[in-house]
Amino acid sequence: MFARRTKWKLASNRLSTAWEKLRRSGREVLELTESNPTRCGLKYNSEAILKALADPAALTYQPTPKGLLSARQAVAQYYRERGDEVEIDPENIVLTTSTSEAYSFIFRLLCDPGDDVLAPVPSYPLFEFLADLQDVKLVPYSLIYDHGWQIDLHSVEKALTTRTRAIVVVHPNNPTGSYVKREEATRLMELCAEHDLALIADEVFLDYSHDSLRKRGGPEDRQFSFAGNGLRERGFSASRSFGNNAALTFALSGLSKISALPQMKFAWMVVSGPTDLAGDAMARLEIIADTYLSMNTPVQLAAPVLLEQRHDMRRQLLERIAVNLAELDRQIAGHPMCSRLEVEGGWYAVLRVPATQSGEESTVRLVERDGVLVHPGDFYDFPAEGYLVISLITPVEVFREGLGRVLAAG
Repeated sequence: MFARRTKWKLASNRLSTAWEKLRRSGREVLELTESNPTRCGLKYNSEAILKALADPAALTYQPTPKGLLSARQAVAQYYRERGDEVEIDPENIVLTTSTSEAYSFIFRLLCDPGDDVLAPVPSYPLFEFLADLQDVKLVPYSLIYDHGWQIDLHSVEKALTTRTRAIVVVHPNNPTGSYVKREEATRLMELCAEHDLALIADEVFLDYSHDSLRKRGGPEDRQFSFAGNGLRERGFSASRSFGNNAALTFALSGLSKISALPQMKFAWMVVSGPTDLAGDAMARLEIIADTYLSMNTPVQLAAPVLLEQRHDMRRQLLERIAVNLAELDRQIAGHPMCSRLEVEGGWYAVLRVPATQSGEESTVRLVERDGVLVHPGDFYDFPAEGYLVISLITPVEVFREGLGRVLAAG
């Protein structure tokens, strides 16, 4: 009766089962995987947010496929305030309810059933489900670690086939926290142009560069964006670096991470690249978006205010990350068999611990014996055992106590 694309393993894994059992038991639970900012003790400007959602204009339905112009202008203003060199045209922005929906639109735009898309590993496992639902084959390329993460460009080239339609980059990656380097971006753009591929850049954690933990948090210590088709650092523009090698590019982001408002369901893609290709892509995307009309009016009208919240939320989250990262380094110093991998941005840290058993075994043991939840590295397709992933936005006291238990067990 059911489509083959939904033939997933529906039973809970051992870690989920152990965690649910612990929660029901009434025992103390310490969750070091918390990624929902609304449950992390942050302070929101509730008055401004709720007032923005009460705009009387929300009572009028305006079915605009790409999204209301005022909301798209607010997104363009976000990039302008980042200090990016190229002005983003609101007409090249398509609003979606989530980056997941943006992926689905792009996969439908680019891929016929059975075509493939390249995506990095390690990375968040959501891509597998998104690809399955769009009848797309997901092909991995490798991130390798050597005193920091880098893209294995040879693995990218090796993975290309005649059915490859796009390369996905996550900038910064979840959970490695590694940004795409300028020379990597240049080579990827060249490969896409050479093979008629699109580049899809997931930038949801873009504004959480850990350079800002040491500096004042201005545009000068923020990483470049692929929006506008390229690299936006001072003195480094797409037009000068790529020229005819610029590829059709989709830059994805949204309120979920930027403003720590995942419940508002407001995301976007910025389409850029060679004029003819980008124009054709926008025309087709507009029909796809018009078919679903998934964006709701109240959130679109509130977009300027909701995007404005990012300044305070970013400050709070970076302060939390700094405190937890310092605590992680302090505790790890007393455990010479454990270490953390270098991280450049985002909300996560990767621990390297003795690989005495499988990731599932070790994390289930931590739940059952110590009441602590962490994610095993194999959840993100790490190439070996001995990796644990924890969230740096976990409330400070929970992080301190839970980390102590993890390292003591290590």
